[in-house]
Amino acid sequence: MRTISVIIPVWNRAREVSSAIDSALGQTLPPLEVIVVDDGSTDETPEVLARYGDRIRVVRQSNQGVAAARNAGIAVARGDLVAFLDSDDVWQPRKLELQAARFDAEPGLGLVHCGVDFEGTGITVDGMEGAVAAEMLRLDRSVIVSHSSSVMVPRRVAEEVGGFDARMRVSEDWDFCYRVAARHPIGFVAEALVRHARHAAGLQNDIARMEQGMLLALEKAFADPAVQPLRRHSYGRLHRILSGCYFEQRQWRAFLRHFVKSVGWDWRNVGYFAAYPLRRMRRGE
Repeated sequence: MRTISVIIPVWNRAREVSSAIDSALGQTLPPLEVIVVDDGSTDETPEVLARYGDRIRVVRQSNQGVAAARNAGIAVARGDLVAFLDSDDVWQPRKLELQAARFDAEPGLGLVHCGVDFEGTGITVDGMEGAVAAEMLRLDRSVIVSHSSSVMVPRRVAEEVGGFDARMRVSEDWDFCYRVAARHPIGFVAEALVRHARHAAGLQNDIARMEQGMLLALEKAFADPAVQPLRRHSYGRLHRILSGCYFEQRQWRAFLRHFVKSVGWDWRNVGYFAAYPLRRMRRGE
C-alpha cells in the first residue's frame, strides 16, 4: 500500500495554517505524516504548530522562500508519494484517496493534480492529463491546475527532477510541474478537491517576480533542442500575459515594454492587442 507524506510550507500564517493542517489530518486516506516546514516565521506560527504535538512533524529553517521550504520537506519525507499543501489552502476529505487511486491504476504517472475551488472566482476542473509538456510551454491555457496545493508526485520523481528551484519566489511551482511533465505522463482528477485562498497582496500578484520566475523557467525549458519550435510562441505569449498584468496595474511603461516584446517574438499577437479595447468594453470595464 502506498504511503503519503504531506508537506506544508508556512511563513507567518498563524491564523490560517491550522485549517490547512486539519484538512490534511482529516483525510479519508490518512497520510503517513504531515510535515510542516516553518520558513522562519516571526509571528505566532511556532506556538500554533506546537499545539499539534506529535500529530505533525515540524522542520524549522531561516526564511528562504517557499521553494526551499518544500525542498526541505522532500528531504525528510518518508512516504512513497508526496502531496504539497499551501498553508492558506484547504483540502476536501477525499483528496489524497482519489489521487492515490490514480497512481495505483497507472503506476507510470509522474504527477496527479485535481480541480480547484478558487475562492471568490469559481471552480476549475478542466485540467489536462497525459503528455502535457508542450501544452504547458504554449501558455495558452491552464494545464496543471493551481500547480501547488493540487499536486501529488512520487517522492522518487520529485528527487529525480531536483525538487523546486529555490531561485524563484513566484512560478517555482509551474517550473517544477513542467520538469515533471517533460519526463512523465500526468494524471488528473476532475473534482474540486482544493479550496484555494486569494490574497490581494499574495506573491501570485507580484508581477515583477512572476516575470523573473517565468523567464528563468523558460530559459531552462528551451535549453532542450526538442522544444525549440515552440520558442517564439511561448515567449510571445508570456510577454502578452505580462503586458496585460501591467496594464491592469496601470504600469504603462512596463505594459509597453512587454507589448513590444510580445509582438517581436510573435507578430500574430498584434491582432490580440488591437482587439484589447473592445474586449474590455464587452466586460464593462
